[in-house]
Amino acid sequence: MQATIRDLNGDDAGSIDLPEVFETAYRPDLIKRAVIAAQANRKQPYGADPYAGLRTPAESMGSGRGMSHDPRQNGVARRVPHAVSGRRAHPPKAEKDQGKEINTKERKLAVRSALAATTDPELVAERGHRFDDDVELPLVVSDDFEDLVKTQEVVDLLQSLGVYDDIERSEENKKVKSGQGKLRGRKYTRPKSILFVTADEPSKAARNLAGVDVATAANVSAEDLAPGTHAGRLTLFTESALEEVAER
Repeated sequence: MQATIRDLNGDDAGSIDLPEVFETAYRPDLIKRAVIAAQANRKQPYGADPYAGLRTPAESMGSGRGMSHDPRQNGVARRVPHAVSGRRAHPPKAEKDQGKEINTKERKLAVRSALAATTDPELVAERGHRFDDDVELPLVVSDDFEDLVKTQEVVDLLQSLGVYDDIERSEENKKVKSGQGKLRGRKYTRPKSILFVTADEPSKAARNLAGVDVATAANVSAEDLAPGTHAGRLTLFTESALEEVAER
């Protein structure tokens, strides 16, 4: 299997043989497990105050009064789980390990499978990505891309490659989140668009575009390649990154 290398003008600059990793079988089950494990292992421990709901002098009045044995303060039940201001019956524990394990071989196979999925136009379109009908996947550009410093230069390249519509899709579908996250510095959510994979340092010129992620070939993960556990992300590789990906 071969891929066409494009220069910064979007013109044909030769071809390259794709590494064997791009022939890996599609394993959505492993990809899902790898992504969920990565998300679970980032969770911050949280739990209730051990004394929550117990800071009260309430005492039970005992039996023989024709009422329940609930501890009472000023005649009102306290402390017990079914009372207002009472403790939780089974609150979250901060010491609980919320992480998930996955075998190393399975995790590596998940990454290889997710990489192979980037070459399937049907899977990429199924994720909702927009690109011209004549676009060849995977997208491969010359190493000159890593020298770009202006975002407008990246925009011009994406337009010449016929994939800039995917950036606009992400901008158009920006939405306000539901829940408390709005108050905590993460008010908006938007679809993921293009993933840029470079050989050395991640491209700073591209990372400010809507929905874009940047990663190095050595560190690209299953979660980068399959956001939300759904493989087939529209991905752009540099020529050197493609060679490094072969070792994954």
